[in-house]
Amino acid sequence: MALIGLIIFIIAQLGYAGSIRMVGVNKYMAWITSMIIQTLLLYIMAMLNWLRFGLRAVVILGCILFLVRMVMAIFKIQKIPFEGFHYFDLWMIVIGLSLGTTLYSSPLLHYDNYSHWALIVKYLVLQGHLPIASDAIISFTSYPPATALFITQFVTWVGFSSGAMLVGQFLLIWAGLYAVFAVLRDYTRSTNAFILCLTISLINVFNIAIRMNNLLVDFILPVVAAAGIAGVYVYRHQPWLQCVTAFLFGSELFLIKNSGTMYVVMIGFYLLYLLMKNSKEIKWFKRFGKSLGLTALTMVGSYLSFFWWNQHVHATFSTVSKHQISTSAYKNQLASESSKVIMKIGNKFLHQIFSLDSLSTRGFLLVNLTLITAWVVIRLYLKKPNNLLKVLLALDASFVAYYLSVFAMYIVSMPYSEAINLEGSERYLSSMVILNMLLATMALVVAMDRAMYEPDVSKRGIRSFKNIITKNTYQLSALVLALFSTILMFSEINGIKYRSTIGKEELPVELNHIAKQDMKYNHTKVLVVDPHTADVNDYYAGYVGKYYFFSDKVDGRENFMLSNSDFKKVVQRYQYVALPEWHRTFTTMLRKTYHEDYKVGLYKVTSKGLQKVNQIKN
Repeated sequence: MALIGLIIFIIAQLGYAGSIRMVGVNKYMAWITSMIIQTLLLYIMAMLNWLRFGLRAVVILGCILFLVRMVMAIFKIQKIPFEGFHYFDLWMIVIGLSLGTTLYSSPLLHYDNYSHWALIVKYLVLQGHLPIASDAIISFTSYPPATALFITQFVTWVGFSSGAMLVGQFLLIWAGLYAVFAVLRDYTRSTNAFILCLTISLINVFNIAIRMNNLLVDFILPVVAAAGIAGVYVYRHQPWLQCVTAFLFGSELFLIKNSGTMYVVMIGFYLLYLLMKNSKEIKWFKRFGKSLGLTALTMVGSYLSFFWWNQHVHATFSTVSKHQISTSAYKNQLASESSKVIMKIGNKFLHQIFSLDSLSTRGFLLVNLTLITAWVVIRLYLKKPNNLLKVLLALDASFVAYYLSVFAMYIVSMPYSEAINLEGSERYLSSMVILNMLLATMALVVAMDRAMYEPDVSKRGIRSFKNIITKNTYQLSALVLALFSTILMFSEINGIKYRSTIGKEELPVELNHIAKQDMKYNHTKVLVVDPHTADVNDYYAGYVGKYYFFSDKVDGRENFMLSNSDFKKVVQRYQYVALPEWHRTFTTMLRKTYHEDYKVGLYKVTSKGLQKVNQIKN
């Protein structure tokens, strides 16, 4: 990692975060908000075909903002009050550094890294512009580029590598999770803060299908949405800042992935609710009309960035890619599927969501049981009013709506072979579980704070407890929560390390052992010989090869049961052959055809045989 580039990038983040705090942005919201602002600036630059300039200009602007703040501080032009440093801040820093260093040394292994998410970052870094129609290497042309743009900015300054990409994404995730602490009214109450820390640890259990060592957005979506909802709550008495926050986070969610629409809708409904609740208008219809107008204006504004992206996709690409929003494609898909097929997929989907073996179903039950139990304790035992049942009702409604949207996706935009097997279903459903766990916990700690013995935060201190028993219980619970949160997070870190260790025998790591990664977009014909049939049949070998050799003409193949002449014809179709792992049939056929014993490596195809090289020459 380029140390100087990293320092410059950090200074830029300090500049952006510090500057937006000067206009009233909450300390805990500042980091994710500033990252979203940078992403949207990069998006505008990319759409205007100024991405290469933007990748440097956005960071340089952050550094300028940092210098301006330093000058203002030196001459005491404006001060930002120090809000203190708390135990959970230290927990986030220590765990964040541990996770970051682990991710930096982790390889990318998941299929979808190579089918799109890592590939698009590599493309943006090296090409300096969004994909165009002639770039056959990019398959998922409709996927919005938000997270890829921020990651691209990071690796542009610190150096391109799998680990650097993971760290760039992790900065977005960790900043989003840090934002949930903004809902705390009293930062000195460690029990409430460590309940949030415990939830941050627990959501990794429901993210097990992806984990943070992959560049997939199914974890980023709920984290950013939770941060956005936290911001809407925190700024409930500042309507203009509330609407700006909803606009920024809504725009970001739209541009992370098409499925971000559901999360934007949730932010919109919550914004409307709080605007009405805190409106100063006396008459109901005026309060509703004004709140609805502001909400509609904010949500329509956030949609404009996505509308621009859709127009760009339709204007640039003639074909409809997988998961692209297309009315005509949906009609064709529905027309080709009978009611019997839809019922078959529906029955399988219902079986999954009602099965206790499903991780997402367990998460749904955990959210419900936690909030019901908390309501009983606070309302019936402590005799304090709270809105946890209302929150639960809203979260369950979002569960139902999201589950229906996922089912609709399987029906209208997925091939039957994938839909009938509910491919990726746990990954999709767990996203809503993660979001609602974060939202439920935020509601819980707010209710707990309001139910405390001393309601006035300014009067709280070491003696503001009902009795010595409650004080000891509070201190012990804070310690236990901190301990369990830490144990769970280090368990996640060890899980990532273990996955990296066993991944040393997988194709992406093996290719790194036989050849240098190609960093220039090319059209070289490469054959990746893979002894694993499944990797070839699901195109994993081909996608990994396209990413690694950065060519749109890479094929993966396992079957070489051919005659000598046919085998030679197959090999001669390509310019290079990558043999990352010993393949019995391929090695035998090479010996018969070219009378040489080839081992693992990268080989250039010549008329007389194969010549070993260490990288492709374009």
